[in-house]
Amino acid sequence: MTKLREDIRNIAIIAHVDHGKTTLVDELLKQSSTLDARTKLEDRAMDSNAIEKERGITILAKNTGVEYKDKRINILDTPGHADFGGEVERIMKMVDGVLLVVDAYEGTMPQTRFVLKKALEQNLTPIVVVNKIDKPSARPAEVVDEVLELFIELGADGDQLDFPVVYTSAINGTSSLSDDPADQKQTMDPVFETILDHIPAPIDNSDEPLQFQVSLLDYNDYVGRIGIGRVFRGQIKVGDNVALSKLDGTVKNFRVTKMFGFFGLGREEIQEAKAGDLIALSGMEDIFVGETVTPTDHIDPLPLLHIDEPTLQMTFLVNNSPFAGREGDFVTARKIEERLEQELQTDVSLRVQQLTPDSWLVSGRGELHLSILIETMRREGYELQVSRPEEILKEIDGVLCEPFEIVQIDTPAEYQGSVIQALAERKGEMLNMVNEGNNQVRLTFLTPARGLIGFTTDFLSMTRGYGIMNHTFEKYAPMVKGNIGGRSRGAIIANETGQTTHYAMMSVQERGTLFVNPATEVYEGMIVGENSRENDLTVNITRKKEQSNVRSSNKDSTVVLNASRILSLEESIEFMDDDEYLEVTPESLRLRKQILDKGMRAKDSKKKKATVAEEG
Repeated sequence: MTKLREDIRNIAIIAHVDHGKTTLVDELLKQSSTLDARTKLEDRAMDSNAIEKERGITILAKNTGVEYKDKRINILDTPGHADFGGEVERIMKMVDGVLLVVDAYEGTMPQTRFVLKKALEQNLTPIVVVNKIDKPSARPAEVVDEVLELFIELGADGDQLDFPVVYTSAINGTSSLSDDPADQKQTMDPVFETILDHIPAPIDNSDEPLQFQVSLLDYNDYVGRIGIGRVFRGQIKVGDNVALSKLDGTVKNFRVTKMFGFFGLGREEIQEAKAGDLIALSGMEDIFVGETVTPTDHIDPLPLLHIDEPTLQMTFLVNNSPFAGREGDFVTARKIEERLEQELQTDVSLRVQQLTPDSWLVSGRGELHLSILIETMRREGYELQVSRPEEILKEIDGVLCEPFEIVQIDTPAEYQGSVIQALAERKGEMLNMVNEGNNQVRLTFLTPARGLIGFTTDFLSMTRGYGIMNHTFEKYAPMVKGNIGGRSRGAIIANETGQTTHYAMMSVQERGTLFVNPATEVYEGMIVGENSRENDLTVNITRKKEQSNVRSSNKDSTVVLNASRILSLEESIEFMDDDEYLEVTPESLRLRKQILDKGMRAKDSKKKKATVAEEG
């Protein structure tokens, strides 16, 4: 008879972005016997990263352990966005079951599908948590039916289809096994009890030879790289001499210097662990995801883990604009390279290739993945430039292929025509259209990833901000011919260095939309707005009004300066064209032409047109 570790459960918590997954984990922490009574738990405590808290998304997988009725429940809070799907897939290898959190109104969404597919592929036991049951618009019965349909569609087996359902309002700390909001009680016990009753306990084969596989990485300046994973077999102790089976098939011996277990909001140093435990291990400086730790006399590596390949790339460059070095603490090529190397220590979906001494090709899982790296670097004091994102092409069986994404759009019905037309122009193929009622339509498309670069801002404009768009990587397929997407309007470009003036801006604003405020320092070649036409427009935005003794009868005050549109990091990345850079500093975001001088730009443009004509 198989021996089990009844004192432990290992679960992952998965959901679409903003369905309340991290809030639910916070509540489980509060209501378990884990935290000291004096510990004050912040909202979204598991999202420790400042960007995570601001954006309301989970970027990095987090581990926590809670105590309930003398049992340890290890919970892994996973990213809900497809750009971080590599972590989701590896986490599934570490656990025996999943809590699928679904919004009681929104129901199943693209990332719900994405993370659930990964869980079912690993034959994990699911529990469905219908969250936000307190919403006036909640429709729990229909949502459970939607989840069941999704399980069937994804090929769930009979046991997985027989999933238990718990209804919660994580933000209020209530739950029940009934779908009636009136039955909610101020307790998370139904969640805990369902986990203990339905999630399988790990097999206790701790008397067999050790197998520990690294699923996630962390880095610490004191102990170096830390491998996080599960002990699948055997036991391990601090001081043990063990073997690490590397990805390339070689074996390296090392001594375990430190081990950590996860408890509450932190890690606690432990001396030993056994089959079923989730731990962090240090002692091997180049330990990597997918590698297996075994005894030196019993080398038996586990199958390698799949790591999602990057689909998008950007060039990172040393800032060489006229304002370079003014606002950043770290501006040199050496500092930027060191920071990118540091990121590679923990982010296994990232690739960095040096192009020149001052530039690097950085490849990631999507726009969000790369923009968060850029935002993190600027907050740490780095100054750099980045180019427009490009899709990564692959040759498969002699055919050039590009990444395609499934795009799901929820929009008021009156905007559906504009959305369908816009995505058709970006080579999107409509797969499905469902009338959701309440004047809402759900549209599903298969679209080349490059067709989505720069689409978000246009989409929000065409749906007046009421549209919701989600997309996930689907597959590589033969490349679609022709140019897709890109900016339809030109840039307004400063032709002199100086400070913008109210007077100059009033004469320029009728030509398009400005991105700068009065008294902003600009330089020649810097983009200061979007032209209302498709061509670029160079203007003098630093011109001052000539002073004279003559007073005008129609005073300047009668002309009102329109509010400028200040672009966020994502909006700036989306706006960029192929011949432009985004200058990123801790204080500023500046779009600029790669060639700052107007005359030199014109010559370069003629040369490119001539080359295209020759090739044509």
